[in-house]
This record gives sequence, structure tokens and C-alpha cells, in this order.
Amino acid sequence: MNKKKILLMLIFIIFIVVIGVLVYKKQENKNEEVSEITPLEEMTEEQERETMISLYFVNSETSTLAPEARKIDAKELIKDPYKMLVQFLIDGPKNEKLAKIIPDGTKINNAVLKNGVVELDLSKEFVDNQNGETKQIELCIYSIVNTLTELNEVSFVKILIDGEENKKIGDVGLSQEFARQD
Repeated sequence: MNKKKILLMLIFIIFIVVIGVLVYKKQENKNEEVSEITPLEEMTEEQERETMISLYFVNSETSTLAPEARKIDAKELIKDPYKMLVQFLIDGPKNEKLAKIIPDGTKINNAVLKNGVVELDLSKEFVDNQNGETKQIELCIYSIVNTLTELNEVSFVKILIDGEENKKIGDVGLSQEFARQD
């Protein structure tokens, strides 16, 4: 009987060890399953390159600046981001509740970043085609400033007209560097 008890104990110990190994393996498989998450849908190259930008236009109802979100190709933005963003402002909004504020005929001569300041050189039409109202001129300037300062590297915007500093539009001087205004 002593041999029977030893044999039963040995079988019982082997049984417990086998169960333990099976439980351990099952838990290990669960951990592997969790770490291998696959997306439901693969992203296309085009989707990977898209980025969101905010452009500031005038809200037609409130006469205040309002952002318009746009999805664009990031590769295009990398080429010349400051010119591109201002060109979007010149082209106007896609949302019909927003209005274009930059005067017709305005062209971008140059846009360069220097120590956190974008020096934006615009054509004389930016000054010549303004309506003269101080509030409208300020909205026009801050449409540009708020749009460009959405970029992390831009803190201020300096506006030149045909390469010249210290121009005025009505009562608004362009001699300073403009900071974002919310």
C-alpha cells in the first residue's frame, strides 16, 4: 500500500505540474495576442501625408476672425509654408460663412523666417486696394498673423510692401512686428 500511495502522489504531482505548464502557456499566448494589434484599415500614402492647418478669415455674421480648418498635403507645405498659407488666404475661404479679407490683386513677393519672425513681402495692392477702415485693415493683418503663428516656429510677422518697411495703411502702421491676437 505504501507503493500505491507514493505512485498516486507522484501521478498527482505530475498532474499539477502539467496543469501549471498549460496555464502558463495559455497566459503567454494571451499576452502575445494583445501585443499584436492590427489596424482595421491600412492608411494610404496620401492619408499619411495629410495635415490639418487653420486659416483665419472674417466671419460674415460677426465681423471677427474665425479659423477654417483645411486638410492639405504636408509635402506641399514643406516647400514654402509661409507663402503657401498666405496664398490660401488670398484665394479665400471654402466655408460660405467666412469672407476673404486680403484685397484683390495682392501678390506675395517673398516670405522668409528669421529668428521666429516671418518677413512677409507683399505687393503694393495690399495697401492700395484696402477700403481704408481701420478695423478692416487690422482684421486683414491679423488674418495673416494668426494664420502664420499657427506654425510652432513663428512668433511674429513683419509685413513689408514691395521690399520696403515702415509703410502705413490708413491709420495702421506696418513698422512693428505683429504678434498673434485672439
